[in-house]
Formats: sequence, C-alpha cells, structure tokens
Amino acid sequence: MPEAAFDAGGWGRARGPAQASALQPPAARRATARALFQRPSQMPPPALPSAATTEHPTVAPAVTAAVLARASMSAADTAADPTPDPTPDPTPSPRQLRKTLRETFGISRLRAGQQEVIDSVLAGRDTLAIMPTGAGKSLCYQVPGMHLPGLTVVVSPLISLMKDQVDKLGEAGVQVAQLNSALPGREEAEALASIEDERSDFVFVTPERLADPEFRAALDGHRVGLFVIDEAHCISQWGHDFRPAFLELGRAIKALGHPPVLALTATATDDVIEDIGRQLGLRDLNVINTGIYRENLRYAVRQVSGDDAKLAEALAVVSASEGPAIVYAATVGNVESVHARLREAGVACTCYHGKLSAADRKRHQDAFMSGQARVMVATNAFGMGIDKPDVRLVLHHQMPATLEAYYQESGRAGRDQQAARCVLLHDAANDLKVHRFFMARRYPGADQVGRVHAMLLERAAAGPVELDALREALPEVALSKIQVALKLLEDGKLARCMRGRGWRALRPEARQEDFDALAQQYAERAERDREALEKMAFWARTGFCRWRVLLDYFAEEPAAEFRCGSCDNCVDPPEARLAPMHESARPGSATDGEGTPAEPAHRASAAEAASVIAAARAQAVAEDGIAPQSPVTVPRYGEGRIEAVHGDRVSVVFPDGQTRDFLREFVTPLAPR
Repeated sequence: MPEAAFDAGGWGRARGPAQASALQPPAARRATARALFQRPSQMPPPALPSAATTEHPTVAPAVTAAVLARASMSAADTAADPTPDPTPDPTPSPRQLRKTLRETFGISRLRAGQQEVIDSVLAGRDTLAIMPTGAGKSLCYQVPGMHLPGLTVVVSPLISLMKDQVDKLGEAGVQVAQLNSALPGREEAEALASIEDERSDFVFVTPERLADPEFRAALDGHRVGLFVIDEAHCISQWGHDFRPAFLELGRAIKALGHPPVLALTATATDDVIEDIGRQLGLRDLNVINTGIYRENLRYAVRQVSGDDAKLAEALAVVSASEGPAIVYAATVGNVESVHARLREAGVACTCYHGKLSAADRKRHQDAFMSGQARVMVATNAFGMGIDKPDVRLVLHHQMPATLEAYYQESGRAGRDQQAARCVLLHDAANDLKVHRFFMARRYPGADQVGRVHAMLLERAAAGPVELDALREALPEVALSKIQVALKLLEDGKLARCMRGRGWRALRPEARQEDFDALAQQYAERAERDREALEKMAFWARTGFCRWRVLLDYFAEEPAAEFRCGSCDNCVDPPEARLAPMHESARPGSATDGEGTPAEPAHRASAAEAASVIAAARAQAVAEDGIAPQSPVTVPRYGEGRIEAVHGDRVSVVFPDGQTRDFLREFVTPLAPR
C-alpha cells in the first residue's frame, strides 16, 4: 500500500490541546506523544455517543470504578499541588473522538458495548471484549488506536482477516503496515521501513511473525501504545493444537513492555476466558460481555444420510437462497466436491482453502466480496472477520467440533442486521468421524514431552537448541506438538526460552512423574474437547429452541419463557429428532392459535442434556461391546484388555504391560474366553 505522509489536513491523530505537535514531522510528533504518555492521564476517559438501547453489557469488574478512582486521585493531586502542569493531557476529548468517528469511519454513534470497551482501553485496562459477530469489534481498537500515543499492534490469526482490516483502514486514510507470509519481499521491506521511521499508526501481524525475534527487534525503541488480539478465542481453540505461536503472545506482551491489551472475540466460555488470561499473563482482565444473541439469525438443521444425499441437499439449499452465501466444508476434498457440484448446476461460486496459492485465495476472496461470485465454498480458513454485511445464508456441509466454532462461522450471516439463514447438514452416522480422528492425535503425551526434554539435555553442551534442530532430531513428533511440549516444559520450570536464541533444559533430574503431571492438563483438555463435540452433536439433534441451547451453553441464562420463535424447532418442532429423549422432554407441535409454537410442557436443563449424553454413551457401550475389562484386538498390536473408556477413546493394556490409546472404531471386541 502506498505510504502517504501525514500533513496538516490529513488524518493522523486528532489535534486537540497538542495541536502544535500534530504539525511536526511524524518522528518528532511521536516523540512528543511518548513524552506525554509517560505521565498518567488526569482526566477520566470521555464518554462517546452511543445508540440508545435497553441492553446493558456486563462489565466485570466495572470500568466506571477504575475511572472514578483515577479521577479522585487526580483531584487529590491537584489540591495538594495547585501549580498547573503545563504538559497537555494525551487523553482525547469527546469532540476529538466524535470527529474521528464521523470523518474517519463515517458513523455518528456507537453500538451497544463499543462505548464500554473504548472507555476501558483509554483507561489503560487490559480488556477482553466478548461481542456478537457483526457487532463492530474492530472499531473498539481502531478509535483508541487513532489517539493513543505510540504504535497499535494488531495480532490477526488469518491473512484474509488481516487483508480486510488493512484495506478498510487504508481507504479511511489511516497509515497501516502489515506483515505476513503472503507479502512479497518488496512490500515487506516497505512495511518494516514504515515502522522504523514511524509513518504507520497500526501494524498487523500474524502470531508467527510476532514470535520471530527479528521482527520483535524491529519494534525495539518504538513505543507500543496498544496491543490487540483479534479473534482471541484462537488462543485457546488453536494455540494448543496447530498454532502454538498463539501461546507465545504472553511472552511478546512482556517483551514489548506490557502495553494495554485488548482481546476481542465473539464467543468465550468461562474455561476459554480463564485460558486466555492465563496464556497472556493478565491477572486483572476486565471482561466486557455484551451477549451473543442476534435475533436476525434463523437456525435450522437438515438431517441427511450419506455423501450423495448431503451434496444434493447442499445444492437444494443454496439454489433456493437469494443473495450472497457461504458454504463451509470440513476438508479441502469436501470443499472441492461441493464447489464442483454447484458449478455444474450453474451456481456462480468460488472456493477458498489452504491448498490454493496466496494469489488464488486473494482472487477468489475478491470475486466473492465484489459480487462476481454469489457463493463462497470454503474451509473455516475463510470468513473470520470478513466484513461482507449482506450474506443471507451460511450453510455448513459438515458439523464443526464445537458450538463456539459453529457460532463464529454461522455469525458471518446477516451482519447488516437483516434476516439471514444458518443451515447445518447433519449426518449423524458420519459427521463425528473426522473430529474423532483428529482429537486422538491433537495433543502431546507425557512420553513426547519427555523426549523433547531429553533432547534438550542431550544437546546442552552446544548451547541453546533451536526449534529447527529439535524438529530434525525428533522427526516422529509433529512440529506443533514439539512447540506445545516446549511451552509445557517452560511452564513447569523444566526448560527456558533463551530470548530467541533457542531453548535450554532445566532440572536434568526431572522424572517421568514430572512429565506425566505436565501432560495431564492436556488429557483434561482432550476430555473437554470430547464433551464439547458431544454438546455440538446434541445441538444438531435437539428438538428445543436452538437459540436457547446456544444461550445456555454460553451461560447467558435466558428468561424461563424465552424462545426465539424463528429457528426450525420453534417454527415446526420435529418429533422425530427427539426420539432418544424422554417423552416428558418433548416440546409439543401445537400452536397458540396465532401460528406460534405453543410453549413446551418441559424444557431441557443442563442436567437433562448431560443425562441424554450419558445415556447415548451407555447405549454405545452396549451396542459395540466396548467396556472396561473386555477382551479386544487392535490392528498391528494384537490382543489386549480394555483398561478404560473415555468417550471415543479406548485405553487398552497389552500382555507386555504397555497401555495405548485408540479410537474406538479401531478396537474390535473379542468373545469372552
């Protein structure tokens, strides 16, 4: 992107009390801003204009208390020392903020929750903002970033997300740098130069680039006024799996002098919130939750059986829809087969997945965003943060692994607040297989953690061990598992990262029990993953209001009488889908005389949902003979005896005394002898 210098009439930082400094060259202006930033603000953060609403976001702990405390302290300081401080206050005035909203972003008022988040950021609080998809989370860092002294660093999980945000800020006249793996060498050099000579207000980076010591060195000497993590649920959802660089963000925050942190996400359970705070090293995280409910989204599930039926149903749903649509599929193969079927039927569509070149991904994304292609068929790599407000349909060809993921992806529909459909095609017999396969191989075990530690010890004489060296020395261990194992060892004080020069082992006397204890947290996490998958499956088969199940899952505690009135189960309660449930738990199909489904005699509670899941587990055990102490045989390993059953994972002990874990589909029961 061309780098245009700031001038007196251009958009940089609003000029307010420090008007003279805004006319200085960028480097001088930023030096002045840094000096201002050294002194605590004497004014509470200003109130921005917000839309009138009866909804009140949950703020915990309350921002207001911190603001009032700071204001009281300032008043006391003024009384003790009546001499006015000639240094201008860097806190922007309400007029400056209104001007930024109006002239830079073209809006006159904020949505619910945006006010509270911006106030928290301007107060210097580490903040986690949980806001519905399409609620304008980006504005919560863009507005403060235009006024806070120093650079705003935005960590973005996907290049497509980064591109969308960079393009929109660039169109608004804001100076932005981006650094990612798809950037040509010349553009990367230009971006680094714009950071060095302080021409950029914002820099967008991937977690992997932020973990690069060379990039961190490029930020040395440059104040970071705000550190933003977009789609922060990825820290917990991806960081422990295939993107361990997310687990390095806490170290990056510390290395940058711990600037104020803003983490943004549309979904976060209590466990995810706790994990985000722990991984980022934030002990006093201000959580602002505006709720997830979006009344314009209409959820429905279509039950299908087999790949052919699913393809036919996908074509039928897409063909019957109007306006832009996104079809999500679980694998590259699924994306290509759905894309081919739609094209054969004459649907104007394109596709997006990780095996396409960067140039092709960009071209396909642009075709969809511009309207040249009505339908985008993609893996979950597409759509996060993509601002296309008029998507009328989000169709899932396969069921995601969690309700968090499903809400994130389905929430890309209807961002213009108009009615939109979210349809899931559910094959009860086959949808779980892919997820179960990957779950069994997701996290490092105690033996892998021990091997990484042993390799660090073995190579200690040569100095810190680089990650590439570990990868070469341990080809049987996936790179992501090596990275997670290193994080575990660091957390357990068994290894140390030597400031980008590699890793060094600590405590050479470490025993197997130490590695078992470190790996246990991932055994517990694997169990939570299995429970999350079961809850997703429960949502797909339930006959209760789908919005209510979502709200219950995210602990929103809806009113006892709540029902959305628009999902498939509210409009037409499907009795067949409730077959596994007790008769008393079935909503009736009668109406109240006005076409609205009558209130069911009984609503599902969390306990009832758990009992349904437990009953399903027991039924599975009874059907396939997989139960503790049962004799079984496993391909390649031979005969053994089941030690324990954990959902879809079976622990089998063999005659040599070794216990190994398998997916239950690979375990065959033997007749008792």
